[in-house]
Amino acid sequence: MPHSHHTHRSGWLRAAVLGANDGLVSTASLLLGMAAAHASYGSTLLAGIAGLAAGTMAMAAGEYVSVGSQADIEGADLALEREGLIANPDAEREELAAIYVERGLTPSLALDVATQLMEKDALAAHARDEIGISDALRARPFQAAFASGSSFATGAAIPLVTLIIGPAAWEAPLICAIALIFLALLGGIAAHVGGASVPRGARRVLLWGALAMAVTAAVGSLAHALP
Repeated sequence: MPHSHHTHRSGWLRAAVLGANDGLVSTASLLLGMAAAHASYGSTLLAGIAGLAAGTMAMAAGEYVSVGSQADIEGADLALEREGLIANPDAEREELAAIYVERGLTPSLALDVATQLMEKDALAAHARDEIGISDALRARPFQAAFASGSSFATGAAIPLVTLIIGPAAWEAPLICAIALIFLALLGGIAAHVGGASVPRGARRVLLWGALAMAVTAAVGSLAHALP
């Protein structure tokens, strides 16, 4: 029976989950801190909007730079392999065959496999089996930046919408409750898509999100108590 694997989702899933989690936690924490400091509704809303805009751009830029650096390294390694294949294809074939021998093939079979794979696409064979670069796991800076930035904005919008549509007297409890609910859902969905334990994924995200909001609210309360 064929299995459904999840590795091909790792790049965009990591960026999307990280972005949504950061957007939700940071914005909810910011709003709760402002509320605990007894800031006005307008100041709290402005801080939340500014946090959404700044966070979205920061997440997208940071993810692009990070994944772009990975892409540069992969490009340099592929360039070295390309030069080696042109300069000494026989040595590269022996090197590839040695990798297959280490994985359990006989020397003659390993050499046959290396020869056939190199006849089809020598660079792809070396990239996959020697360097560990494949199409599924290859660095994609623009994709990662878009996933991270858009998911941050989506996560940040949840507590902001709660602030806007919720009654003023209940703004802090509502923001906290809605944020925790969506954090648990986010952790569970991410775990499900990634093929991991849903309860464990939900608990992990929920714990750290609740801690961040509690710390920020405490800072806001302390700021209000200061003369």
